[in-house]
Amino acid sequence: MAHFLRTPVASAALILTLSGCSHFVAAPQAARSGPIEVNLVALNDFHGNLERSKFSYTSVTDLVRKTVQAGGIDTLSGALTAWRGEDAQLIFVGNGDLVGASPAMSALWADEPSIVAMNMLGMKASSVGNHEFDQGKAELLRQQRGGCDSSRADKACKFSPDFKGASYAYLAANVIDSQTGKSLLPAYRIEEAHGVKVGLIGAVLKDTPSVVTAAGISGLQFGDEADAINATLPQLRAQGVGVFVVLLHQGGETPEAVDQPDCSGLKGEVVDVVKRLDPAIQLVISGHSHQGYLCRVDGRLVTQAQMGGHMLTRIKLKVDPVKNAVIDASAQNVVMLPGQYAPDPAVAAYLESVKQRSAAELSRPVAVIAVPSVGRSTKGGGASALGDLVADSTLFGARAAGAQIGLMNNGGIRKDLEAGAGLMTNVGQNQAVVPFGNTLVVVSLSGAQIRILLEQQWPGAEAEEGNLLQVSEGFTYRWDSTRPQGQRVLPGSIMLNGVAIDDQQQYRVAANSFLAGGGDRFTVLAAGTRRLDTGVRDIDAFSDYLIARARAGKPAGSATPAGRIVRVK
Repeated sequence: MAHFLRTPVASAALILTLSGCSHFVAAPQAARSGPIEVNLVALNDFHGNLERSKFSYTSVTDLVRKTVQAGGIDTLSGALTAWRGEDAQLIFVGNGDLVGASPAMSALWADEPSIVAMNMLGMKASSVGNHEFDQGKAELLRQQRGGCDSSRADKACKFSPDFKGASYAYLAANVIDSQTGKSLLPAYRIEEAHGVKVGLIGAVLKDTPSVVTAAGISGLQFGDEADAINATLPQLRAQGVGVFVVLLHQGGETPEAVDQPDCSGLKGEVVDVVKRLDPAIQLVISGHSHQGYLCRVDGRLVTQAQMGGHMLTRIKLKVDPVKNAVIDASAQNVVMLPGQYAPDPAVAAYLESVKQRSAAELSRPVAVIAVPSVGRSTKGGGASALGDLVADSTLFGARAAGAQIGLMNNGGIRKDLEAGAGLMTNVGQNQAVVPFGNTLVVVSLSGAQIRILLEQQWPGAEAEEGNLLQVSEGFTYRWDSTRPQGQRVLPGSIMLNGVAIDDQQQYRVAANSFLAGGGDRFTVLAAGTRRLDTGVRDIDAFSDYLIARARAGKPAGSATPAGRIVRVK
């Protein structure tokens, strides 16, 4: 809606003009003084999940954990259509990682179908997430603006030749282009609902450089989230905005149910950011941690809707129109169960078209494996059966470049490997495991550096097992969770092919380009010497390894970890 400044002279002229109309009587316009209701719906960490997928959760109404199929753009469209029937001025927002680490059906086409889907769902704005930077600055800008000039020429504009980009605005208050010294993207967008101006402010976690490849964030600076968000308020207030909604791609976790109103147990990075925000900000829509919650932090509402489109968050703001301020904020997390809402026919048809176009490529068989399912759970010691398999494929793909050890980060393994009939995997199943398309890099590390690298698996005082690197066959060690930080790997236990590593000897270590660049805070790898990017993609190495094992009559994969990493306490 356009807003015009009416001067006293213009107002007088209008009154004189109207007074000349003998049959016109202007009714007095009473200023609205009661609360105005503004409705938002939020989606975070969609990750290209165009189809419904498995979701496990507990509810305040049923504390028994249940597993359902949830999400899918058809289901999301039905919910949004129904809720817009209640409020046509509802504002639909995203909160980063809409693309990246996506299932093959989206990743196969450079995630363009997911962006088109968000356009069809009527999204207005989204913060960027760390995964929006996976392919670098130029590709992010292409996803916003459209076009086919892409670093992924084999995928871009292959689904549709005229990709027009996102019709919603990507926001990033704390991302600066080093070349220009200016924001890479707008910091905010102003939407209007029921006469209320709503300032949508976007920010991504300041630690994005630690979770994205060095190439992905080259030429960019990531500032403090709270400082960048607070700095936008004077600009917004100058434009008449008093209602602020923060789209923050940073999160936390809580043991409380995903739909527990006003939960109080939220912990994590997001809490510190929220506590430092301007008091006028009463709503923070968070993301990144893939949790569902509706919490209060210092009285502010902090929400998150898990990931993958499994949930949507319905948010209701009550606004005092006289003070131009939020007087109450409440929210619900709604699980997107198929059948609850009638899908929008156009969105359902689009989903079907993506399925059909993708089916032939994704169903192409790759290799037989040894078991029906290879899992990525690390409970019990820090290793996983699938971690073993991916690390072995990393070593396999880089052996020609002299690699002796293969490493894999847990965060890069996105799905269990599920075989089909005859224990045969296909392109789609393999790509779902390692969807990033990183290349394999080999670096030289001394034995002493390898010991320090392993200690970096526990960056905090708590000896948690979820961050352990997965290691290739022949590399073994033992660790003790009761030992002090920095001393948890047992002395003398690190072995390569049965021989203790030598602190002075150099070893060739292979990892994906994200990890080799110091990703997930494994900075020792970034300090490695004789760095060689093999150009071999991780997904190709993974598939080729499965094929080689199957052809040798020794199908890969196990239902349990191989025991390379042993937790003694």
